[in-house]
Amino acid sequence: MLLAKLLGPEIDAAAGLDKIEISGISADSRTVKPGFLFTALAGSKADGGRFLADAVAKGAAAVLVTRSADVPADFPVPVLRSAEPRRALALMAARFYGKQPRTIVAVTGTSGKTSVAEFTRQIFAHLGHKAASLGTIGIVKPGGAVYGSLTTPDPVSLHATLASLASEGVTHLAMEASSHGLDQHRLDGVKLTAAAFTNLGRDHMDYHPTVEHYLAAKMRLFTELLEPGRTAVVNLEDSAGDQVLAASRKRGHEIVTVGPGGETLRLLGVDRDGFAQKMRIGLEGRTRDVSLPLVGAYQVSNALVAAG
Repeated sequence: MLLAKLLGPEIDAAAGLDKIEISGISADSRTVKPGFLFTALAGSKADGGRFLADAVAKGAAAVLVTRSADVPADFPVPVLRSAEPRRALALMAARFYGKQPRTIVAVTGTSGKTSVAEFTRQIFAHLGHKAASLGTIGIVKPGGAVYGSLTTPDPVSLHATLASLASEGVTHLAMEASSHGLDQHRLDGVKLTAAAFTNLGRDHMDYHPTVEHYLAAKMRLFTELLEPGRTAVVNLEDSAGDQVLAASRKRGHEIVTVGPGGETLRLLGVDRDGFAQKMRIGLEGRTRDVSLPLVGAYQVSNALVAAG
């Protein structure tokens, strides 16, 4: 693909790029091959800027660096600059791979993401769609095969996976959105149909300096990635749900709320039934009884978010 076709407003204007062919994208100089675009990212252990020369030696056709990076004026390949190279990398990966399943939903929260993504895949499949899920347990494809095990893959791998799934005929995908992935722009460029919030705990405080920073990372799913007019599913059983709800309304999303205080799927009661649970749900002015073949109040919450 021509380098010029990979660029968007997130990249500082540059000239002379309309004849450069890009054969791949990587943020790891060890995987660079001839014709690749190498993105120099600052990581927790190493600064990608240290490996620019190595990437060029391996055949990189261009490099992407932060706006303030110190790169020699006579650098042998074009140097692209961006104020936020992680976001730029994700958006360029989306343009490079192109295809995505036509319906993609993402779920974030401290707990429940894996269950909600898998439950949603099963709902899609039950409705007759060719569906998959992506998250902690890997990629679950329509045939049941499972591959990998990363909550939110790096953006290049993610967009390559989306294109592969779409090429295989997958039309519906449910995926997990971790706070790390959201904070590091790994999901940028994913065309979301809906997004969901489960709950907020105090995990990952080794990465996030405060609970507020942790929540802000998750909120990006609703305030930046999910386009206005799309659907936000919010579990109001969690105290942080009100903040997600307010942000989603401000963004202009269609709102689906679930839980004991939910307006769309209101949980009216739950009765234990052996190794199952009977849920009474208020929906559109009617009461519906639903059997959930799982135990645990948390699975009731997860099932309601998936149904939303």
